[in-house]
This record gives sequence, C-alpha cells and structure tokens, in this order.
Amino acid sequence: MANTETAILGGGCFWCVEAAFQQLEGVQAVVSGYMGGRVPNPTYEQVCGGQTGHVEVAQITFDPAIISYEDLLEVFFTLHDPTTLNRQGNDVGEQYRSVIFYRDEQQRKTAQAVIDDLTKEHAFASPIVTAIEPASTFYAAENYHQDYFKNHPYQPYCMFTVSPKVKKIREKFATRLKAGV
Repeated sequence: MANTETAILGGGCFWCVEAAFQQLEGVQAVVSGYMGGRVPNPTYEQVCGGQTGHVEVAQITFDPAIISYEDLLEVFFTLHDPTTLNRQGNDVGEQYRSVIFYRDEQQRKTAQAVIDDLTKEHAFASPIVTAIEPASTFYAAENYHQDYFKNHPYQPYCMFTVSPKVKKIREKFATRLKAGV
C-alpha cells in the first residue's frame, strides 16, 4: 500500500471542502469534522453555536506520490475566499474561518510559502487572513455530514453553494480529477 499523508483544512462549510477534495486523483479519503476548539467531542449544534472555538474542517488523506501537499493548498485557495475573516459567503462565525492545521514542520513551511507566494503575486485584492496553526485533536463530524454533497445534491444549500465550488474545481483542475468525475 502506498504511503499516505494527511492535510487538515478549514475553508468555510465542510460540505464544500469535502466535496471539492473528494474529486481529486490521489485523494484517498476525506472526512468532515472539527478542530481547534476548547470542548471535547463537540456536536454540530455546539460548533454552529460558535461557543466551542472549533472550525469546520476536512481531514484529507492523500498519496503524495500522486498529489502533493502544495497542490492541495492550490486547490484550497481556489475553493474559498481566504481574505474574509470568520466567514465564507453567508456562513459567518469562527467555525467558518480560513485555516490550515499543519501536522509537521514541513507542512507549516509549505503553507507559509504558498501564502507568501500568493501575497507577492497579488492573487487576491485583499490580504490573506488564513491562519496556520498546529493540528490538535480531530473530531469526525456526525455520520449525516459525511459525503453530504454526494448524498444530497439537490438540497438547496448544496445546489446554490456547494455545486458552484465543485464545478469551479472541476474546471480549473480538470487534469487532476479522478477518472469518471
């Protein structure tokens, strides 16, 4: 079996992040969940209430021989707006903040280098506010949140928020998609 690595990214609602990364060649698993808070075993309701300090994240298991961590970050910065503090579109609160949780020093350095490059390139009209923080305990979200877009493509939030993000990733990263996507 191939060696795998794990990336943990928060860029708004985890349904969007999960659906986008599930499409990519080299991504073996994506689990929606929570990280960075003060309460053990948080529930979705607690996290959405904004009282736990957790962020909605996707834990992405990938094969670095097929897709690099830097490639994942390129998708991440295409997927969401890293210039809005504690919000993505109509989703507002600390739980929707833009954050990269690094698992080792190399991930931290890579994340900082990508942000520095995007800043130098003026890739965004406003400054990037994405936080880079050490990974802490990951809590998988409730089962009904897993594969949410795949299981509920016609749910209104999925149609109007998730679907356009998935389409954007399919168009920009067409050569990196899994067969049949």
